[in-house]
This record gives sequence, structure tokens and C-alpha cells, in this order.
Amino acid sequence: MLSIRRVAAVLLFVICVAATPAWARIARIDLNGTIDPVSAEFIIQSIDRAQAEHVEFLLIRLNTPGGLGSSMEAIIEKILNSSVPTVVYVAPSGAKAASAGFFILLSADVAAMAPGTNTGAAHPLLEIGGFPVEGGEAGKTLTEKVTSNATAFLRSIASKRDRNLTEAEKGVTESKSFTDSEALRDHLIDMVARDENDLLNQLQGYKVRLFSGHEITLHTQGESFVDYSMTFRQKFLGLVSQPNLALLLGLAGLILLYFEFTHPGFIAPGVIGGICLLLSILGFSFLPINYVGVLLILLAIGLFVAEVKLQAFGALGIGGVISMVIGLLILINTPDQAMRIGVSTAIAAAVPFAVIFIIILFAVLKSLRQRVTTGDAGMIGLAGVADSDIFKTGRVKVRGEYWNAYSSSPIAAGKQVKVAAISDLKLQVEEVKE
Repeated sequence: MLSIRRVAAVLLFVICVAATPAWARIARIDLNGTIDPVSAEFIIQSIDRAQAEHVEFLLIRLNTPGGLGSSMEAIIEKILNSSVPTVVYVAPSGAKAASAGFFILLSADVAAMAPGTNTGAAHPLLEIGGFPVEGGEAGKTLTEKVTSNATAFLRSIASKRDRNLTEAEKGVTESKSFTDSEALRDHLIDMVARDENDLLNQLQGYKVRLFSGHEITLHTQGESFVDYSMTFRQKFLGLVSQPNLALLLGLAGLILLYFEFTHPGFIAPGVIGGICLLLSILGFSFLPINYVGVLLILLAIGLFVAEVKLQAFGALGIGGVISMVIGLLILINTPDQAMRIGVSTAIAAAVPFAVIFIIILFAVLKSLRQRVTTGDAGMIGLAGVADSDIFKTGRVKVRGEYWNAYSSSPIAAGKQVKVAAISDLKLQVEEVKE
């Protein structure tokens, strides 16, 4: 009886252990693309999950041209206050951690790069239309203030991580880029690993000092990765918040809605256009918008309308295209070119939009100027023949039909007449003088 109880107890223990979810020892995520509010939300949620699951560390595979400063700061704040070590690994070969990515790399508990990668180029540029602002005392002073603020922020991070402050500052003040070997030589990163297996081998027994001062020794021997992925919502928002796609959705939505308003009854253009426009607004809501850019785009649409109505031989239309291109270039209010609408995209979007908008508007105005040819109003101006003498009353033949008619002056039968008005199915006619 005792042995049966022991066997039952062992079996119950095995079942309980098997039923208990095993926490992942090493969590892994990818930050591949521009740094925006959606990617920041994903990283913050991943760090929270890693802390809840008590993983060994969180590996962030990084490949970014940069992004929004506010999103970068939110990510760095979360990394610095995390109780789980974060390892930022710039990979695969050919990847980069530029601009905001440089700050994130240096803020990690362990900074690593794969061979053939680079980082740096974090100088904050003030730009108009994609061109750096350098002239003028005001522009120079503002640039110096922004650069000084970025440098101070980087120093506060790098000093706590025991990184080379002098070289780190050059990434901001001189927009210097570093290869993987240069970054390792200048003590900006902790290691170069050819792949993740090599990274795990180097991290075995590695001592990490968290930003809080707490020391942790990493154990990676025999551990495997578990991948954290974006939710469907995050993937969708990340897609529509891309500036170029949000722009194209907005322009397509405006054209389709305009077509529906001027040609009611098609339904599909209105439905699709409304969806596109709302998705565009949703995408731009995640981005810092320059309202001067919005006003320039509205001005461009006004110039397109004026071009059709005033027939300015293209002068207003060209002005509208220029206004729209400039508006699109400055629409996203960030110095990071990775998050802005490019010159080629702005031109490629503005010119076809202008042509399509002007063609549709011209067709609408032309149709409004045409004489009505149906219904009662369509009778006015038609020619006919007096079928009888007409004065107070009479009869005419118009368009093969006989109508009761009247006239303000006598008209003899057989005379050519023209319809001047119609009321209660009775035509007012005038004699056509030969």
C-alpha cells in the first residue's frame, strides 16, 4: 500500500510539473525599420513581458536608419529601468543602427554588433524640404541647442554604461559612423559576434551591471530563444503609419471622394475613398505633423481649382504643384530623414494628383455649363412651328409633339417659333424672325 502511494505521489508530481508552463530563459525580438510610436510600444511591452516571465535577458536584434526622438527616448527609458538585462545586437551583416538607433545601442546593458554592420551618424539636422538649414544666426543657434541637448542625453547614457564618451559624442557632433571593429576598438560596444550562437558563447558567465547598479551574471549554456512578435494590431498600425503609405492613402482617398461627390451613385469610390482617407489620418496621427505643411497642401488644392476656373494657362497649376511638393516635404515635423517624405515621393505624388484633380474638376465644370437637354428645362430654346394662330392661346409642334402654347405678341400659323419658357405643360413661344 505504501509503495502504491509513493508511485501515485511521483506521478502526480510529474503531471504537475508537465502542466506548469516553463518560462523562456532568453527572449528575442526584432526592431527592423524606423523607430516610431508603434515599435516603441512593442519594445516596451516586450520588456514588461520579459520581466514578468523572469527571462535571463532580452535580445533586441536591431536594424534601423533612425526614427522619432520621442519614441527613441521612450525605448531608452524603459531599457534603463528594466530589471531584466537587455542585449542589443546589430545584425545581420549589412544592418545598421543609425541616428536614434545609435542611442538605443549605447543604452543597452550589452551592446553587440555583427561583422559588416555600422552605427553612428546621429547628428540632429534641422531641415526644410529635405535640405539642411545652416545659414543665419537663428538657424545656427537653434541647431547648436538641439545638438547640445542630444549630446548631453548621450553622455548621461554612455557614462553609466562605461562607454567612450569622446567617441560617442562624435557620433552626434560630427555625425561620425563606426564600423563594428571601430566601435569595439573605441569601446562603444562590448563585443562583436558573427552570429547568435557566437553571441551566446560570449555571454556565458558575462557580468552585467544594470542601470540601477545591480549586478547579474548571465547563463546562456544550453538555453534557447523564444520570440516575441508584434500583435496584428501593432503590425497593421506599423504599416499605415509609414509616411509614404499614409500619404498615398490620403491622396487616393481625396480623389475617390471627390469623384463620388461629383458623380453620386457610384457608391464604391465613396466607400473606398472614405476608408483610405481615414487610414491616412490614422497613420499620420502617430507622426508629428507640421501644420504649415498642411496649409501648403490646402493652398495647392485651391490653386488647382483656380487654374480650372480662371484658365491661367498652367501658371496656377504649376504653383499648386510646387506648393504641394514643399508641403509634403515639411509635413512630418522631425529632423530624421528616415521618417520624412522624400523628394522623389513628393514629386511622384503631387504631379499625378494635380493632373487627375484638374481633369476631374474640368470635366465637372464643363458638364455644369452644358445646356440641360432633358425634362421641362430641356424644352427651353428648342425650335418649332406654330400649328395655329397664337396669341393668348394656340398650339405649336415642337420635337414632333403638339403642345399648348401662348405668346406675348400674335404669331401666325406656320411661322417658325422658339420656346422661351414652360409652365404647367404650356409653352411660352416667340416668333423666329427671318
